[in-house]
Amino acid sequence: MKRILLIATGGTIVSKLGKNGLKPGMNAEELLRYVPQSRRFCNVTALQLMNIDSTNMCPRDWETIASAVFEHYGQYDGFVICHGTDTLAFTAAVLSYMIQNSPKPIVLTGAQRPIDREDTDARTNLLDSLAYASDERSSGVSIVFDGKVIAGTRAKKTRTKSYNAFSSINFPELAAVRDGRVIRYNEQRCAGEPRFFRKLNSKVGVFKLIPGVPSDILDYYFQLFDAVVIESFGAGGIPDGEYYKFGEIIERRVREGKILVMCTQVPNEGSDMCVYEVGQSAKSRFEVLETYDMTLEAAVTKLMWILSLTHDRREVEALFYETVNFDILYR
Repeated sequence: MKRILLIATGGTIVSKLGKNGLKPGMNAEELLRYVPQSRRFCNVTALQLMNIDSTNMCPRDWETIASAVFEHYGQYDGFVICHGTDTLAFTAAVLSYMIQNSPKPIVLTGAQRPIDREDTDARTNLLDSLAYASDERSSGVSIVFDGKVIAGTRAKKTRTKSYNAFSSINFPELAAVRDGRVIRYNEQRCAGEPRFFRKLNSKVGVFKLIPGVPSDILDYYFQLFDAVVIESFGAGGIPDGEYYKFGEIIERRVREGKILVMCTQVPNEGSDMCVYEVGQSAKSRFEVLETYDMTLEAAVTKLMWILSLTHDRREVEALFYETVNFDILYR
């Protein structure tokens, strides 16, 4: 049987109701007691790494999770990481960059209801994740949730309460898990040796455009961060009407070596800055990277990984557009 390491980090799946609402309160060993059926197909070892609400997840915690996988990589055939749903898509994306080309599966899961409730989705999600991690053909970083298997760089939480909490954005689901059986749609095979990266540069900010937002707020973002991702409207563009002064701010900051990335606020179908004048003029005026079909979660965490390696603009651009775990296809 496959040897699986269950890494618990907290989240709704282990939460208990307290006087101020749900809060992580169970440990990894307690989780396993709710899924005794897993003993039929895998041997699971539990590791309690942290026990936090995923709202509190930060890059330092991502480094801790990646290090735990690295340190135990030779001892296990696969990994299941239990995680809160609110930032699970960010963690799946960043692990896709910190642990690349893994022939062993690294599966993230969680729940919309605590595992000790009768109406929970946690037991199914955990069993499905262990089944997928135990399957001979599984590899790489993915999310298993509500029977769906989603590439780690393509997930987004699209529902706050429903069991069907995650969607695969601009890319088909990899597989489904039904009654412990894996049904594959897309093959995810990683050959060769895995590549591990231990550090991140957290100085990446996201600036969300709304109509009338003062331009000097963007200038402050550039003071704080090495790279700024602008969440623009529609297909993507920089406001250039007489009210806005974004252009001169961006020109100055890009000359100073800051990295500018453009994405869209629209979840599906991606950006295309060549469609409208506000996009074309920005691309011709500034050195700007475009996310195209990438998710925001993937773009932000990919920049954190890249900027931990280099700040050279050409190298940043080359790495940003290099496909990792299906994160970008159109460019």
